[in-house]
Amino acid sequence: MVNLADDPTTARSVDPAPEEGVQRLVLVTGPSGAGRSTAINVLEDLGFEAIDNLPLSLIPRLLDGPSRPVPLALGLDVRNRDFSASNVIELIDKLTRDPRYAPEVLFLDCAPEVLERRYNETRRRHPLSPDSAPAAGVMAEVDLLSPIRVRADVLVDTSELSPHDLKAELKRWFDIRPDGRLSVSLHSFSYKRGVPRGIDMMFDCRFLTNPHWEPDLRPLTGRDSAVQDYVEADSRFAEFLDRVCQMILFLLPAYVDEGKSHLAVGFGCTGGQHRSVTLAEKVGLALAKAGWPVSIRHRELERRIPAPSALGDASGIAQEAGRLRAVERGGTR
Repeated sequence: MVNLADDPTTARSVDPAPEEGVQRLVLVTGPSGAGRSTAINVLEDLGFEAIDNLPLSLIPRLLDGPSRPVPLALGLDVRNRDFSASNVIELIDKLTRDPRYAPEVLFLDCAPEVLERRYNETRRRHPLSPDSAPAAGVMAEVDLLSPIRVRADVLVDTSELSPHDLKAELKRWFDIRPDGRLSVSLHSFSYKRGVPRGIDMMFDCRFLTNPHWEPDLRPLTGRDSAVQDYVEADSRFAEFLDRVCQMILFLLPAYVDEGKSHLAVGFGCTGGQHRSVTLAEKVGLALAKAGWPVSIRHRELERRIPAPSALGDASGIAQEAGRLRAVERGGTR
């Protein structure tokens, strides 16, 4: 369950879009076991620069200087040596008075009996009672954090929430992406060097006619129009491309509903230079035209070209659709 802080007189409105030049800052805290680390990871997925377990004394030093282009999420843990409720409240008050910052307090709450059960199930020691039963530490921490709890801008009770439910609730409050759009990254690679880590789905392009055996095409890549034309001449290419694009476009809205924030799709061939690159470029163009934010990485080409490509920087796409140069950041749907 998500609600503003219990006392409406102390609750502050959550501004999703502070004025330009004002640093948005979310302070994430709550009792151990309530889901603070999960919340930090979710905020990072939503586009925040996230830092966990930062000592309070280092926060002013971190914030010194011009505002960052992305909002910050800082996890505050009772295990830090300078943590205390009074120090946290002093920090909140200081940031609130400073016009350079737009601070918000996200408090992850949880029923004491649920916290105790979670510790017993995982057999972890509570940080405030390492030599005794978790119950003592849970109650001590609840008392310690109670003054901060009433200062929360957003309070999330995780007692009955799964990690998936928590992600959905935090997305509702803190999603900074336009329309909450899912971003897509496309990866070309060589099977000889193994499959890239973190790929959600993968397509094998080795059945297509290989430009490697054409001497004039061998030194070129799938970014070059001559190679793309050669690969496209395979009678199976058009249907393969269409089916891949249709499947991805069918799945993307479902992944958005499921709460997924990023999809990584891999295209592999023998050398990672011609066929897989061609497919990644063509699929990227189709997804971008459909309004999805897309980036492209050609792993094997990066061994020769220092910077990874982003959709619109690749020559093949630039020739076909110069207007999509900034699509990695944009796209409308």
